[in-house]
Amino acid sequence: MHVFLSASQGRCVKASIIIPVFNEEGTIGEVIDRVLAVDLGMLEKEIVVADDGSTDHTHAIAEAYAHRHPELVCLVTAPSNAGKGAAIRMGLTRATGDILVVQDADLELDPADLPLVVGPIARGEYTVVYGSRFMRSVSHIPTPTLLANGFLSLLTNLLFGSHLTDMETAYKAFRREALKGVTLESNGFEIEPEITAKILRRGLPIFEVPIRYAPRTAGQGKKIRLSDGLKAIRALFRYRLAA
Repeated sequence: MHVFLSASQGRCVKASIIIPVFNEEGTIGEVIDRVLAVDLGMLEKEIVVADDGSTDHTHAIAEAYAHRHPELVCLVTAPSNAGKGAAIRMGLTRATGDILVVQDADLELDPADLPLVVGPIARGEYTVVYGSRFMRSVSHIPTPTLLANGFLSLLTNLLFGSHLTDMETAYKAFRREALKGVTLESNGFEIEPEITAKILRRGLPIFEVPIRYAPRTAGQGKKIRLSDGLKAIRALFRYRLAA
């Protein structure tokens, strides 16, 4: 897939793939391998692993990749676990790319879809792109997941006048300028509605592309809970009403 940024006039454009991770020793290596292997055309690639204070072998595995691929992989580490939002913010601070995209470490989202997500930005067509899990057939997704995500997307659309199908998606990509001057505060999963709210309040349209989704169960290590959904609702109202 051709994803070269036409507006770059020949300048090498870099995509920073930020991988927030906490205790994912079973998948982090495969995620990094897949991101390393994905073809982003003429885009330069940077992988920023943001380890949120893992207590298993996640850090050691990521560190080994950083040592083997110092030109492509860097590892930033928090002293203790603070939450996905804190990890994303840490990764954004370290990222140097023109395009910023978040890739979860649990393989629910396939890194092979990265070109779909960054492509519209790289071609200069859009500033913000989300990968939607619900623009394709979703028969394999648990009903509670569908209902919760559908409600949060509907609430987002009502509050901000958007037309999103998947506000909570982990695949969020931005041209760096889209986040310039945006101060992110959330430490937990409420980082997703915070980012969305602040982007929409800036008047930036969010373009969605369909992506694949292989959901995990709590028994398989899925960390998000009902309480996180309630926090997302509060965050949407908070950032809608913020001065």
